[in-house]
Amino acid sequence: MTAVADKKHLEGEGFRARIQRGGGYLAGMIMPNIAAFIAWGLITAMFIPTGWIPNERLAELVGPIITVLLPVLIGYTGGRLVHGQRGAVVGAVATMGVVVGTDIPMFLGAMIIGPATAYVLKQIDGFIQDRVKIGFEMLVDNFTAGILGVLAALVGLLGIGPIVEGLTKAAGNGVDFLVDTGFLPLVSVLVEPAKVLFLNNAINFGVLSPLGVAEATETGKSVLFMVETNPGPGLGILLAYFFFGPRLLRLSAPGAIVIHFLGGIHEIYFPYVLMKPKLILAAIAGGAAGVGTAVVTGAGLVSTPSPGSIFAYAAVTPRGGFISVLLSIIVAAAVSFAVASLLLGFGRGEKAEEVPPVSEEALPVQASSATHATTSTPASASAPATVHRTTTAEA
Repeated sequence: MTAVADKKHLEGEGFRARIQRGGGYLAGMIMPNIAAFIAWGLITAMFIPTGWIPNERLAELVGPIITVLLPVLIGYTGGRLVHGQRGAVVGAVATMGVVVGTDIPMFLGAMIIGPATAYVLKQIDGFIQDRVKIGFEMLVDNFTAGILGVLAALVGLLGIGPIVEGLTKAAGNGVDFLVDTGFLPLVSVLVEPAKVLFLNNAINFGVLSPLGVAEATETGKSVLFMVETNPGPGLGILLAYFFFGPRLLRLSAPGAIVIHFLGGIHEIYFPYVLMKPKLILAAIAGGAAGVGTAVVTGAGLVSTPSPGSIFAYAAVTPRGGFISVLLSIIVAAAVSFAVASLLLGFGRGEKAEEVPPVSEEALPVQASSATHATTSTPASASAPATVHRTTTAEA
């Protein structure tokens, strides 16, 4: 499927297409700023009182970065996606309104007001473009953007900020209830099926990460960073495919394992689940087991591991937390492997020519050359097609 065809697929009007498109916008605002998130995570892991190198003076960086810098970067990037540099500037100014109006990390508010302000400016620019006299363009452009930035910042300060803060606290209370009652593993029943539909970015960056950041600023770590990013469930499914899957797909599993577990590109295992939808039960079981283990052992991370590789996990693991974090990954992988192996019948009855059909609708991104290769020589094309598809999706 070409890039044009893929864009057409994501521009569809179906429910899944809309959710995927929303997740794509969220990822488009977050992913360019991942380095800043990693920087904050490393500063937090090293210098807070429970960090590797506690330092009160250096730890003063933690609060301003998470409450001001990161939301402004998100609002700036969201505005830039909508209306270039002018949209980026007004998006950043508008984001300051929601930042000042609350005392929690305002990621969601930045995701809303940054692109929205840039969109309004884009409409205004289109309206006045041919109505400004020659020589006054720069004056009109600057004052238009400046006035709109002021109005948007006030709207964010008095309106959007308090609303988002209320929603965030309500969601946080719900998560706290699940944690206190021991029911947090049930979140995997919703998270894992959504992940294999390529909604992982929407879930992680839109819901879990903001809540996790709020918790991490208070306690120094959060288990919510491990709900969607745990590489254990995917690792277990890929191992089950390697030992007991269709014979023509077993050779592709080791490469997928490397990309998934070491590279952190979780999308690599989604098509394996889509080829045998019953394996979603293995993903749910593994995810719930991993979260449950993390809750019982008190595991948590200081920031979002992105990409979700074992190396990224190690980088954002707090001091003294390696054993519990690693245990949650191992348990998740073991449970998903056991359930997936059972669902695959431990390889009994697999024929050499068996390759489960996968429709193009189930695989959102696929190169046309890979499609042709899969049709003609499925044995040699299955792994390369999957690698190309997931790498493109992650990018």
